[in-house]
Amino acid sequence: MAAGSSKAALGPCPLCGRAMIDGPSVNRHHWVPRGHGGGEWAVLHVICHKKIHSVLTDRQLADECATAEALRAHPDIAAFIRWVRRRPPEYMDRHVAPRR
Repeated sequence: MAAGSSKAALGPCPLCGRAMIDGPSVNRHHWVPRGHGGGEWAVLHVICHKKIHSVLTDRQLADECATAEALRAHPDIAAFIRWVRRRPPEYMDRHVAPRR
């Protein structure tokens, strides 16, 4: 990190593998949604977190995709990861609200 910089590197995103920089481009994701008894969480890029919730319901997350490995195996998430890996670590974008 450059001298005088206040942003800390957080390591790789558990979903996409890109570096994470502390700030508005990251937030936390509960692997099992809190409404389904989850407590464990990890820091992810905001764009990765929003993509997860735009593709999967809380029930699907709790039952089928409660780990980074399971999420990466989902076809829609895998396609997203291939796309987002070409973006810089602090890249943020809008997402359309999920249609459930």
